Amino acid sequence: MSRIGKNPISVPSGVEVKVDGQDVAVKGPKGELSVTIAEPITVSLEDGVITVVRPDEERESRSLHGLSRTLINNMIVGVTEGYSKALEIVGTGYRVLAKGSNLEFALGYSHPIVVEPPEGISFSVDGQTKVAVHGIDKQLVGETAANIRKLRRPEPYKGKGVRYAGEIVRRKVGKAGK
Repeated sequence: MSRIGKNPISVPSGVEVKVDGQDVAVKGPKGELSVTIAEPITVSLEDGVITVVRPDEERESRSLHGLSRTLINNMIVGVTEGYSKALEIVGTGYRVLAKGSNLEFALGYSHPIVVEPPEGISFSVDGQTKVAVHGIDKQLVGETAANIRKLRRPEPYKGKGVRYAGEIVRRKVGKAGK
C-alpha cells in the first residue's frame, strides 16, 4: 500500500472542493485550480475529507496512487498558502531590475534579458541580486524558477550565475590547482 496515497486529505475551512468523476476542482482564498486524475484511481469527498483509492495492485495503479493524492494536496496548499521559490544572482555586474511585472536581467551578455511572468505567477525583487517567484500552482512556480535559472546556470569555477537560494554549487579547481 502506498504510504502517501493512503493518507486522507483534510479540507481546511474556506476551501471548496468539487469532485466530478476524475476531475477535481479546488477553490480557495488565493484562487482556483483543477486537475484530472488518471483513470484507475478514484477520488471521494466525505465530511471534509478527501480519500484517494486504487482498485488493484497493478504497477500502474500503485505508481499513480501517491501521485494523485499529492497533486490534490498541492492544489489545496496552493489555494490557501501559495508557493514561492527564491533565486540568487552571483557575479560581478550581474543584477535584476523589476520593470512593472516583468524582470530585466543583466547577466554578462551584450543585451539585457526581459522575463515576462506567465499567467498566475508574480515576481518580487529584493535588492539587485535576489528574486522570488510566487504563485498558487506548485508546478508552474518551479518551472518558471527553473527557466530563470537556465538563463545563466552557475558555473563550477567561480560560481557565477543564477542559483536557487541555498543551493550549493560544487566548485572545481582551475588551471593553477594541480
